Amino acid sequence: MILTLRESRLHVLLVERGEEPFQGALALPGGFLNHDEEEILDAAHRELSEETALTSGWVHLEQLAVYGSPGRDPRGRVVSVAHLAIAPGLPDPVAGTDATEAAWIPADAVLSGETALAFDHRRIAEDGIERARAKIEFSALATAFCGESFTIAELQQVYEAVWGTPLDTRNFYRKVQAAKGFIVPTGADRKATGGRPARLYRAGPNTVLFPPLIRPRTTEEEE
Repeated sequence: MILTLRESRLHVLLVERGEEPFQGALALPGGFLNHDEEEILDAAHRELSEETALTSGWVHLEQLAVYGSPGRDPRGRVVSVAHLAIAPGLPDPVAGTDATEAAWIPADAVLSGETALAFDHRRIAEDGIERARAKIEFSALATAFCGESFTIAELQQVYEAVWGTPLDTRNFYRKVQAAKGFIVPTGADRKATGGRPARLYRAGPNTVLFPPLIRPRTTEEEE
């Protein structure tokens, strides 16, 4: 599955299946290995291109989990190795050879069940979103949602979109600056209309955040 931010909201890439089973239903991009010698990671890149025609110069890609429950696919026993991909500023997708349509769907619509998915793909999407939410607490993964350079305000938008909650600006700035090596200044500023220029940053050398940026607890969790 692939995540990106669009209009400051977390979005999931979905495709409309062009064949049975679940023809016409929305699903995560995916498919089978081409041959016995194809590497799983190579297959993940290939399927993303075939089903969405999306290409990106830089995409964070990691293995998410293995899904193999009996009955998850009506065609027979299928074991899927799901991957999580994250990239900034991705364009509108174009359906490839294996899909009728491809579109960015808000993550909250998937999590709420408002957007139904084929197979057990809602579970996979839930796992992928939670992986992103958890990892940006302790790692520099949030910068994968940003371009090569970004402002702290834009980085805050990433955290707010992925966690699904607003954050205090001053507190966020203090915590980001305290996490040494998380981000580093580029030496350039971005001009602002009617205000002070915003300092630009890039991803720093440290991939582990210390101290971490802990996710705020929701009212339901506190109760």
